[in-house]
Amino acid sequence: MGANTAENTNLRLKAVLDILAEGVWSGATLNAGEVLAEAIGRVPFNDHEAELLSGGIPRGHKTLTSASAKLVKAGWLVKGRSGWTIPEDGLRATVAFPDVSAFAEALDAGTPVPADVPVPTAPPAKAKTKRAATSKKAAAPKAAASKAATTKAAATKAAPAAKKASTRKAPSKAAAAPAVETLPQPDAVAIAGDFNKILGAPEDWAPQYDEVQMEFNPLVQVWTLTADLPAGFYTYKIALNRSWDENYGAFGVRDGANHELNHDGGPVTFTYSHATHDIVTA
Repeated sequence: MGANTAENTNLRLKAVLDILAEGVWSGATLNAGEVLAEAIGRVPFNDHEAELLSGGIPRGHKTLTSASAKLVKAGWLVKGRSGWTIPEDGLRATVAFPDVSAFAEALDAGTPVPADVPVPTAPPAKAKTKRAATSKKAAAPKAAASKAATTKAAATKAAPAAKKASTRKAPSKAAAAPAVETLPQPDAVAIAGDFNKILGAPEDWAPQYDEVQMEFNPLVQVWTLTADLPAGFYTYKIALNRSWDENYGAFGVRDGANHELNHDGGPVTFTYSHATHDIVTA
C-alpha cells in the first residue's frame, strides 16, 4: 500500500492492467466491477479512502473509477459495452513500466511505450498450468467413458430384478420437475437516464414513462430492455416502481453513482437482476 491516496490510486491503476493481462493469459473474462474489486483487494483502502460518500460509494472507489480514464487516454485500456479489455499497448506497458513510480510518471506525462518493447507472452508458470489442465482435460473423457460403461453394465444386470419388483406408476414429468425458487420482484423497473428521449419518452431521467420500463423474464428472474442508441457516452440508473424512491446505481449501490455506457452505436441490451441490484449490458 502507498503512503497516500495518490500513490494507492496509481498502484490500483497498475493492478487493473496486471489483472486484465492475467485474464489474457488465462482466458478468464472479468467485467469492469470485478476488475475494480480485484484491484482494490490487492491494494486495500486506507481509512480516508474507505469513507463513504453521499452515494454510498467509498471515496477510494470513486477516485479509482475516475482515474481509470487516464488509462483510456493513454491507449492502455479500452472501455467497451461488453466490458474492459487491454490492447497491445496496455500489455506492453505492464513490462515497460514495471515500477509503479515509472508507471505513474509515464501515465501522467503521456509517455508512450518505447517502440522496442515487445508484447509480453504468458509467464512460464501460467503456460505450464495450462498444459497440465489440457492433459487433465484430455484424460477426462476416457475416465468418463470407463465409468459410463461400468454403470451401464451394472444397470443391465439390475434391470430384470428392478422390473419385477416395481409395481408403481412412474411419476409424471410435471410432478418430478423441481420448483423454481423465486425472489419477490418490484412492480416495475425503469432504466432512467440521459437517453430516455431517444427511447420515445417525453423527457430524460424520468422513470414514470412506459417507454423506459424493462420487461421481466420469470424463467431467469431478470429484467431486460433493448434499445437502438446512436454512438455516444450515456449515463443512467435503475429506478423501481416508476419513481426515484428506490433506485440503484453503479455496482448495485442504492442511491449510488450513475452507470456509464460508452456506446459504439446500434442495439444494446440492458439486463437488471433484482437479486444483485446491478445491471449488465450486451
